[in-house]
Amino acid sequence: MYEKIKQTTAYIQSKTNFSPEIGIVLGSGLGNLGNQIEVELAIPYTEIPNFPVSTVKGHSGKLILGTLGGKKVIAMQGRFHYYEGYGMKEVTFPIRIMKEMGIDLLVLSNAAGGMNPDFKVGDIMLINDHINLFPDNPLMGPNDDRLGDRFPDLSEIYDSKLIRKAADIASKNDIKVFEGVYVGVSGPTFETPAEYKYFRVIGGDTVGMSTVPEAIVARHAGIPCFAASIVTDLGVAGIVEKVSHEEVLAAAHAAEPKLTLIVTELLKSL
Repeated sequence: MYEKIKQTTAYIQSKTNFSPEIGIVLGSGLGNLGNQIEVELAIPYTEIPNFPVSTVKGHSGKLILGTLGGKKVIAMQGRFHYYEGYGMKEVTFPIRIMKEMGIDLLVLSNAAGGMNPDFKVGDIMLINDHINLFPDNPLMGPNDDRLGDRFPDLSEIYDSKLIRKAADIASKNDIKVFEGVYVGVSGPTFETPAEYKYFRVIGGDTVGMSTVPEAIVARHAGIPCFAASIVTDLGVAGIVEKVSHEEVLAAAHAAEPKLTLIVTELLKSL
């Protein structure tokens, strides 16, 4: 993997001398945050050596380098998922590239189902912890010490200082936000009523099919992490409303301006 990281990074750097400070992963329905970026360079994933290709509606599939909130960023407009058939190392490969490019913070976003009874569709949850229920881990196999420690500490996988800053920004802008635990699952099916009840019992507030692998790799690489969920559907007390991917995207789009404001102001404050 180390040689692939070097090869891919060299390709991107051959296109620009731009040096990003912050990495951003824009999830389902949240890709339009990329429209707020003053773009220096945009590269389709199909042109980047060793990159997978996003196959999911709502993920446009571009790597964007530019400025947001006065900070130099590298953003994935569309992410990769385990359920697409990619291995965990492929799913998280772009995070390795961001690290090699020089970022010192990773910002993650996702659309998620909510099982906290206080949540409603369109709410934003700042992730303060996660439960990993994926059947695989991106750090499985031999460890390359050049990339990180064999046993990375995950006692604070999501940076508490950034969570507090984001909460303050939301409060000042009259945006209601929650904090809570994200449950990461493989998908691609939406959850059954029994699964929603189980995720709530074990301590989850939202559930989704991303974010956890990327956060693990970021911490393995020594990068602080900030992450947020937009609640796009609900499964509370075993009662689950039928939902389609189109409805999830619509709910994410509706709430996106609030999360865009929070992330942009957060970057400005750093």
